[in-house]
Amino acid sequence: MIYKTIRRLIREGILAEPFRVDSVQRVSNVLARSPSFISKHAIGNPGGYTEYFERVGPGLYRLIEQYGHNK
Repeated sequence: MIYKTIRRLIREGILAEPFRVDSVQRVSNVLARSPSFISKHAIGNPGGYTEYFERVGPGLYRLIEQYGHNK
């Protein structure tokens, strides 16, 4: 699952928060088939998708706490 891979990359210190889509793409090919995954799953997305990420600035995201990521 894309979310779990991004969470693992953050926990392992490979990806820093906040992150951009291109930051994820530089360290993993996890978004190759779904580059819009992060924006689709951000808080307030219009499609009603499960919210895993929070927008913290233009093009910047972080994991939301309810999904088990603790800084």
